[in-house]
Amino acid sequence: MLDSSVMNKIGMVTKIHTRIRTEPFKNNYDLVGKELGRGKFAVVKKCVERATQNEYAAKFLRKRRKGQDCRADILNEIAVLEAAKANPYVVGLHEVYETSSEIILVLECAAGGEIFDQCVADNDEAFTEKDVIRLARQILTGVAFLHRNNVVHLDLKPQNILLTSAQPLGDIRIVDFGLSRHVDNKSEVREILGTPEYVAPEILSYEPVTTATDMWSIGVLTYVMLTGVSPFLGEEKQETYLNISQGNVDYTEDVFHGISSLAVDFIQSLLQLDPRNRSTADECLSHPWLNTDSNSHIATTITSTTTSTSTADEQETSQSESEPESPDLSPELPDIPLYPMCPGQGDLKTGRDTFTFTESFPSRPEMQQELIC
Repeated sequence: MLDSSVMNKIGMVTKIHTRIRTEPFKNNYDLVGKELGRGKFAVVKKCVERATQNEYAAKFLRKRRKGQDCRADILNEIAVLEAAKANPYVVGLHEVYETSSEIILVLECAAGGEIFDQCVADNDEAFTEKDVIRLARQILTGVAFLHRNNVVHLDLKPQNILLTSAQPLGDIRIVDFGLSRHVDNKSEVREILGTPEYVAPEILSYEPVTTATDMWSIGVLTYVMLTGVSPFLGEEKQETYLNISQGNVDYTEDVFHGISSLAVDFIQSLLQLDPRNRSTADECLSHPWLNTDSNSHIATTITSTTTSTSTADEQETSQSESEPESPDLSPELPDIPLYPMCPGQGDLKTGRDTFTFTESFPSRPEMQQELIC
């Protein structure tokens, strides 16, 4: 469990137990193949350990970002990975190296890639409902472990859920803890960060972050895995935020054709505007949808073969071509800095952008007015 005694005021822990090696990384590892991912301040590359010939993913993180020292943010990510070491569904941390400009995390390599690829795949390659049930159980088992240790991920999305194998379908690994925070009953953590389509309403209204914030994201994630459709994505980013703040979700037969009513009930238990009304990770693991012995209520594929090709194409296009941008602060908002934050945290995956703000949002009434405009 994370040591709250060394937690700073925004829920970050900087005390770690992993030895930070200072010898050259390339003395012990060879970089192979193409980059696995790149962001503004981080890059992930595949590497092979010379002593064992085992494959790993090396995450190179810049310590200074836009003139700010962000070493503490990286130590927080390491601390979370240490705390989750016993969790089989969180990516494993093997070693840590440090240079004058970077910290390198040597991580378990999940060869199957992001689940995002299969969320928007053609019908024969898309997840079946049975697939989603198995993967959702694993995601929830991993998240429940984090929450029992008072850790919130705050950026759960298809790009941050990797597979150990794509074919046959392997197990999941939760990755990218650059935005994760420690929460407890002693102090409140309020931050505006995450990925636009997956953030909870309380993030947009600058209310306290809790474990329920992750549960909203899991509801969105499950919706996307089952349908290939992003539930809150609007034509413009402000429409996306308005959809989230109002809880505008389409549960019609057109979207959920061939998907069980229990699956819809599961999602509805998570996409609740009031965080207190959302199911917890442990409660989700007891939901009937994840615990049925009979497959009679489950469709063989996410999209029925009777669904028209044009409808499927429209759904896929809405997910793959409507890339949301990071939200811009309105010039009318007050220039009130909160606390020093490192820009670009968690900004690694290429599918959906992660955003952070260094200024406060307006109150909920002001925000809604701005979104409507």
